[in-house]
Amino acid sequence: MHATFTDALSADDVKREAAAIGFDLCGIAPAGALPELAFLREWLDRGYAGEMHYLERTAERRDDVRHVLPSARSVIVLGSVYNVDRPYSTENPARSRAAIARYAWGDDYHVIIGKKLSRLLTWLRERAGPAFEGRAYVDTGPVQERVYAQHAGLGWIGKNTCVINPSMGSWIFLSEIICNLTLEPDAPALDQCGTCTLCLEACPTGALVDEHVLDSTRCLSYLTIELKGPIPVEHRSAIAEHAYGCDLCQEVCPWNAHPAVSAATEWQPRSGLDGPTLLQLWQHTDEELRMLLKESAMKRAGITRLRRNLAVAIGNCGDPSTIETLSARHAPSCADPLVDEHVRWAAEKLGG
Repeated sequence: MHATFTDALSADDVKREAAAIGFDLCGIAPAGALPELAFLREWLDRGYAGEMHYLERTAERRDDVRHVLPSARSVIVLGSVYNVDRPYSTENPARSRAAIARYAWGDDYHVIIGKKLSRLLTWLRERAGPAFEGRAYVDTGPVQERVYAQHAGLGWIGKNTCVINPSMGSWIFLSEIICNLTLEPDAPALDQCGTCTLCLEACPTGALVDEHVLDSTRCLSYLTIELKGPIPVEHRSAIAEHAYGCDLCQEVCPWNAHPAVSAATEWQPRSGLDGPTLLQLWQHTDEELRMLLKESAMKRAGITRLRRNLAVAIGNCGDPSTIETLSARHAPSCADPLVDEHVRWAAEKLGG
């Protein structure tokens, strides 16, 4: 017996409210065992998750959102454009400049979008009445959000594994509300990648082992953010100037040739993250780095891993004059064994 609601809500009602709150996209997917969800088990069995053990621990719950909310009937999927008016790294290459993933330039999206989700969730409860049940997530819950985004019509999952919207591109934060409302679902988005393989060809480590299949353990984003220990020596040169994350597979995508651009202040580059050089970041004190990362998604890596990444990137810049600056232990984190190992590798590569 399904719950009854005091005030009937339609999918259009939800979409209007989502737009009023500030979401750029909103679609409805059915709650259930969608066929694409089954690939996660195979992906994990291949070892592609690396050290992201939480994915294995929550794999069963990720099979079906009804394992998260048994009464679930609909998944409201939201999209927020975070692209800002700055050139791609492929358009303005400079080995001395720190490459930082575009999503991390502004404020922490978990907090910003979380507040908007809370507003929408509150509105749903007020409109639907006491029978309403819902769970909201911003890239933190056991939900295969890209699959639901595709089935909600927000975009298709591209060969680079990102959700691509045909009019906005792929610079989109996804979030969702799983709920027990029966809402009319949208038509699933159709794959429009065609024969293009630019993203696979652009990956410097071959992490995109096949169309739609990412080996995270070789991905620069994983290596510079998720990996807690040393970066494998065989991948250090491929890190190039990447200090945090990587956008190459999105930058070369034809659907991002003319993407949507957000004017929202929260996604604009924060002070100190608007095109800094590698040496500028390296020369910061530990306290300055903590302040830089505060309320930013970059705090996930912390200052030790950021220093590790910077050391490798400086080693890749090809400028021997940086050795003295790199080797000076001007902050406690520089003496950390993890950082020190990568500084020594960088100095040796630079000829020191």
